[in-house]
Amino acid sequence: MTSIVVPAHNEERVLGRLLSALVADAAPGELDVVVVANGCSDATAEVAAGFGGVRVVETPVPSKSGALRLGDAAAAGYPRLYVDADVVLRTADVRALTRALATPGVLAAGPVRQLPMDGVRWPVRWYYDVWQRLPAVRDELFGRGVVVLAEAGHARLGEWGDVMADDLAVATAFDAAERVVVPDAVVEIRPPRTYADLLRRRVRAMTGNARLAAARPAGRRLPRTGARTLARLVAADPRLAPKAALFLVTAVVARLRARRADPGTWLRDESSRTP
Repeated sequence: MTSIVVPAHNEERVLGRLLSALVADAAPGELDVVVVANGCSDATAEVAAGFGGVRVVETPVPSKSGALRLGDAAAAGYPRLYVDADVVLRTADVRALTRALATPGVLAAGPVRQLPMDGVRWPVRWYYDVWQRLPAVRDELFGRGVVVLAEAGHARLGEWGDVMADDLAVATAFDAAERVVVPDAVVEIRPPRTYADLLRRRVRAMTGNARLAAARPAGRRLPRTGARTLARLVAADPRLAPKAALFLVTAVVARLRARRADPGTWLRDESSRTP
């Protein structure tokens, strides 16, 4: 049985679209879906409980890493997926991801991203036009909102520590031969609609990355995006020059803000969760 852990903090507006897609074509007993409603002040738990076959675990503590640990304790089987509540993943995508783990040596897999840009402001579109072209973004498992682990992969990763960047924790735990991006599996990720929300999301990501580096200094280092990487992209396509400049400015501003960010602040964007 495939287990799916969904940590959810105040996600009543978007959780239903994910769960509808996840279970739409599932056979009886095929999926074990566990939603961990953590620190919720809305109807997240009630929305999850409205779907047959979905189990709900509740905790008053708002913590994604804590929710992942609770989800692991409740989950029944492997392969095991960890899915953000604000993405859309379908039953067929789950099956494609789990099939990828049948390849000898593959311990972790992720889907291809699809980012709908309807209603998104132009600076955000420019940012993601560059971001999606970066080699690490194309090849690594972070930033997808979904990862699936084989049982051996889960053992490699160990228990979820007190980290915000759970997807980066997975990405740094496996070498190229042990992970795969599955072209037949697609996850829909709603980008922030405004530049202010993009900055908020980037500050959260950088804060999480820094905490992960401090907690797991021995992990595999990911390629860093610097001026040289952006220069190569612009050399290949000069039309990207203004977009690359905006991308670089965004990275610098987010890094400066991350240094002053309150670690207790949730720092998520709400615009992508607004219908």
